[in-house]
Amino acid sequence: MGWTTAVKQVWERVAGTPAGSIDAEAGERKTVATPLATGLGMSPIFSPFRGTGVQNTLPKPTAANLRRFAETPVVRRAINCTKDKIACMGWQITVAPGAGADTVGDRAERAQALTRAFMQPNATDSFRTLIEQVIEDTLVGGFGAAEIEATEDAVRPVELYPVDGASIQVNALWSGSPDDPRYAQVTSRAGAERVIPLRDDQLMYVRLNPRTHSVFGLGKVEVAFETISQFLQAHRYAGRLASNSVVQYALWLNERTPEQHERLIRWWQDEVEGTGRVPVMSSEQKPEVLRFAGGTDADLRLAWQEFLVTMIANAFDLPPMLLGQTQSVNKAAAGEYADEAFQSAVVPLAKLIAEHLTRDVIVKKLGWDDLRFEWSELDSRDESVELNMQLQLLQAGVISADEVREMRGLPVRSAVEAG
Repeated sequence: MGWTTAVKQVWERVAGTPAGSIDAEAGERKTVATPLATGLGMSPIFSPFRGTGVQNTLPKPTAANLRRFAETPVVRRAINCTKDKIACMGWQITVAPGAGADTVGDRAERAQALTRAFMQPNATDSFRTLIEQVIEDTLVGGFGAAEIEATEDAVRPVELYPVDGASIQVNALWSGSPDDPRYAQVTSRAGAERVIPLRDDQLMYVRLNPRTHSVFGLGKVEVAFETISQFLQAHRYAGRLASNSVVQYALWLNERTPEQHERLIRWWQDEVEGTGRVPVMSSEQKPEVLRFAGGTDADLRLAWQEFLVTMIANAFDLPPMLLGQTQSVNKAAAGEYADEAFQSAVVPLAKLIAEHLTRDVIVKKLGWDDLRFEWSELDSRDESVELNMQLQLLQAGVISADEVREMRGLPVRSAVEAG
């Protein structure tokens, strides 16, 4: 019995229906855009904090909870600092190192076809909208995914579709054969479409922080999950305290009977509370106000919230400055922090995405091992640094003026003179 047959039988026993065929409708999309939208009991993340019961219970780090946490302001800022920078970068299809000479003579045409395919990966997405969804899932749960389907169109030889990475199951016992299913998408549909098996060349699965003890990656929101939960609790408590929904003081009266207490409470609620009137009280002893807190900003636990924001920034490999912590930042340090964020958070993830696009889409799916996907803005993010480097290479005679002009995107002298 082959591995493919065994996997299908296991899925049939679990789902109660035959598993979908891997080769059915080749060239068309097989996965579902929103597979877990209904039918799987995805409750909102804030249910543990609302209603009755223990308010300090931490929610479980499920996919739904991770996505809810990713919608909060601080975490959204941390995600966008990385995602938007990568999505806005320029990119190009270049010749892979060691590719050798173009013996067939169609390398340039294939590169242009790949460029067109990546610029419009499917009927509804552009490259930016597609790559943003992949990066979002990679940062949230370490499971960025996109389906890869080859076409028979020479103009656009491949199509890419974003896939909810949380719905992807990974076969830990995959034998390495290209014909055996390595992934499967679990949907809320009934019948044969409940489980959709996928070969290795049909899915680009980006694992962030890969580990030996698990076939799944580790997203940055997962790393900061407990810290984010603590920040939300502290922020929610500070909000209730600042809005006076939490009682901060009490009125103490000495030597009063229960009847006098009841009468004073009713009078305060009926005549004074919420009216803005000045309460006039007459008694043998002056009432004393007991405060439960100091009445300062320290009651809001602002220092604790700032520490939690710093921990969230550490989980995303970002300096706290980018998340609003600017108390100890000056003009000289701001540039260093920005460069640190680019090198520690943007560059590694951008290179990981580029490697997957090259290996999974170009090499595995199309079989073009002489081309690669490359970002255009990873070498240097400072224009002055790049310019000084080119000037030094020119003065040392390492490169020529025409090569510098070509690096700057300018026509070479021979082309200018010919024109």
